[in-house]
Amino acid sequence: MSLRRIATREEWLDARKELLAKEKELTSQRDAISAERRRLPMVPIDKDYVFDGPNGTVRLIDVFEGRPQLMIYHFMFHPEWEDGCPSCTAGIDEVSAGFLAHLHTRDTTFALVSRAPLAKLERWRAKQGWDLPWYSSFGSDFNYDFGVTIDASRGFDQYNFRTLDEYATMGQESMKTADQPYDMPGRSCFLRVDSHVFHTYSQYARGLESTGGSYYFLDLTALGRQEEWEEPKGRSESARTATPDFAY
Repeated sequence: MSLRRIATREEWLDARKELLAKEKELTSQRDAISAERRRLPMVPIDKDYVFDGPNGTVRLIDVFEGRPQLMIYHFMFHPEWEDGCPSCTAGIDEVSAGFLAHLHTRDTTFALVSRAPLAKLERWRAKQGWDLPWYSSFGSDFNYDFGVTIDASRGFDQYNFRTLDEYATMGQESMKTADQPYDMPGRSCFLRVDSHVFHTYSQYARGLESTGGSYYFLDLTALGRQEEWEEPKGRSESARTATPDFAY
């Protein structure tokens, strides 16, 4: 194992301050991108998607569970597989009851959708000990339309906003030569306004790895964190003018 350079406390402090400046810049960029994400246009969902769930057949608007926002994780589970994707499984293992509660507090539902039949999903969920909604899109166009099932024969030849030919040009020929249809991971966000549902955002590939708790996930949605800074009551003028830079 290669150890870091050993330094004095003063040298460490100088290096840490230099890094802090870069961290603040990154935070500012992330906040700006989150704001731009909230300004993205949204697309009305006109197709009547139907899913199989633990309590029977549901439609996309039902998956919201009465909340205005919905975040769906496109969990890789091919209809012919007996087990779920190991990487997707590892990610969902980290979804806690507290995480879901924090999203629910911000009127946001989190759910899984996969192409495998419901019986396989239920078996895998029970084996993993998960307690979160999981729906089967088996037989529907949902996975195809949202870019996580690749099938060039049906015109679905893109992933993460690149064509299979572009992947091949980049040296990732397997994206084009693999047996189709095949599934890939993704995350999609939706907004419900009365009886209307809109698609607001989707992310794929390495974007799925950038996680940081419920606030990170809320930053992916149309309504964001839905909170404003409130000045604590009883603070003096000097305290107000000396408010720490909490954003960084």
